[in-house]
Amino acid sequence: MAQNTDYTEDNIRSLDWKEHIRMRPGMYIGKLGDGSSADDGIYILLKEVLDNSIDEFVMGAGKTIEISIQGPKVIVRDYGRGIPLGKVVDVVSKMNTGGKYDSRAFKKSVGLNGVGTKAVNALSSFFRVESTRDGKSASAEFASGVLNHQDLLDDTTRRKGTKVSFIPDEIIFKNYKFRNEYVARMLKNYVYLNPGLTIVFNGEKFFSENGLKDLLEDNTNAADMTYPIIHLKSTDIEVAITHSKTQYSEEYHSFVNGQNTTQGGTHLAAFREAFVRTIREFYGKNYDASDIRKSIISAIAIKVMEPVFESQTKTKLGSTDMGGGLPTVRTFINEFLKTQLDNFLHKNPDTAEAIQRKILQAERERKELSGIRKIARDRAKKSSLHNKKLRDCRVHFGDIKNGRNLESTLFITEGDSASGSITKSRDVNTQAVFSLKGKPLNCYGLTKKIVYENEEFNLLQAALNIEESIEDLRYNNIVIATDADVDGMHIRLLLITFFLQFFPEIIKEGHLYILQTPLFRVRNKKETIYCYSEQERKDAVLKLKPKPEITRFKGLGEISPNEFKYFIGENIRLDPVMLDSDMTIESLLQFYMGKNTPDRQKFIIENLKVELDIIEEEVV
Repeated sequence: MAQNTDYTEDNIRSLDWKEHIRMRPGMYIGKLGDGSSADDGIYILLKEVLDNSIDEFVMGAGKTIEISIQGPKVIVRDYGRGIPLGKVVDVVSKMNTGGKYDSRAFKKSVGLNGVGTKAVNALSSFFRVESTRDGKSASAEFASGVLNHQDLLDDTTRRKGTKVSFIPDEIIFKNYKFRNEYVARMLKNYVYLNPGLTIVFNGEKFFSENGLKDLLEDNTNAADMTYPIIHLKSTDIEVAITHSKTQYSEEYHSFVNGQNTTQGGTHLAAFREAFVRTIREFYGKNYDASDIRKSIISAIAIKVMEPVFESQTKTKLGSTDMGGGLPTVRTFINEFLKTQLDNFLHKNPDTAEAIQRKILQAERERKELSGIRKIARDRAKKSSLHNKKLRDCRVHFGDIKNGRNLESTLFITEGDSASGSITKSRDVNTQAVFSLKGKPLNCYGLTKKIVYENEEFNLLQAALNIEESIEDLRYNNIVIATDADVDGMHIRLLLITFFLQFFPEIIKEGHLYILQTPLFRVRNKKETIYCYSEQERKDAVLKLKPKPEITRFKGLGEISPNEFKYFIGENIRLDPVMLDSDMTIESLLQFYMGKNTPDRQKFIIENLKVELDIIEEEVV
């Protein structure tokens, strides 16, 4: 029988803007995270502030943006028009307040709903905004969205513009750390999309003259391009296209109004469709779409009036119309490529021939692999019925209707004891476990045929759902979880080689991580400290004196499920696997996984680190 409860006016509560943002931060900035992933909340905070400065540049005000990140503190200074001085407090603390509602001032801006800087304000333990214009300035300081101090107007000789400083709140973002690699990637995208803009980050200058052409050149080695980059531009649209000689999958960089739409949307779908149609019409052949797009590396940027995104973090375009009297996004992009790409191919027959050769090569490879793929799929289906390699989770990357589940994670581990510990400790809603059987094959230099013939690779590929492309990737985070010993390190290297060789976009798009687990447990009767390095162990021993108990974890299976829950829960430590822009994938694999060379021997000797065992007297 249902229990009677009172339901009166006292049960009704209204939250003000900052309370709601702090209570439901995911609605405004996506996942929280600790900074180990490019889509973690601290980078969204930076992006929200930057978007306003970028919009100033787009409107012709301010060609330079200066950014400083020292520890947890972020400072963004632009030289735009400056916020109207009487509205400095309102635009960062009153919902639905901002200049972007007035299309006369911001015709094709990134942010339209006036929420961004309010979210930054509410989710920061310290937030300061300062505006300078007309020889005067006004500023305001907040803590967790609460106004603490407001300066009166003063005469000043400072240049006009806006300066925002903030420190993400450690109560919301636990153990966070800004990674310069992710910030630099974000800033590079901003300058690619805004030629003429200069962004200075901690003293390093970012600038682009050729837009999306520069983007592809910076992300792809020239020797790996099948043909020189096709670069096409017109009002409200820009594309850059080439094909890789070695990459198997499709790679896209898509943008709307300067926003990196990492999840694509209507514009990317239209581009992929229009590219296939244009190629078929140019050659007069009904080539398979997968053969036309295989190994493509491309970028597309469009500008839309009042774009509609499928989430506050603006990673997927939902708009079907361009606005301003223009046709639909689909029609606009199709007409552009039909005219511009067709004209380009007629004027550049060498490129046209190279594209056709690439298509025919893809067609041959697809037909050669078709039989093997069918056998591999059947084998994977049969294996999944009776093996326990995959302990799946309930929610996956693409399960949410208006956006993707950013918390879905697959742990790849080796051995029954390690996989057993993680399986018992995991969150069954969002965390899955894939168990390897021994060391995987070194696949450097092998063709994709091996992925289907090798049982471990075939089942891993099936678990990730990346047989054809990573569009339907089932997990946002792929975490290699191996022992912190020589064998564990070797397995890590072999798995990274697998992804680099056959699915490099998994790494390029920031999906691959290494799980960091503690090397030591130092404890006394009152406190337990987990240590991830020798120095942390020494510090813990000093803190917990006299003579605490010290345990050296030699394998994941030695960590009890109760303890493991701590390491893969909110205290999880992940190191992202990133590509060094100075080395191509081929040269990277050749150096680390090719035949032994004097250069590699020299590298190992110079970088060898010897870890000393714990002194027996310290162990109880």
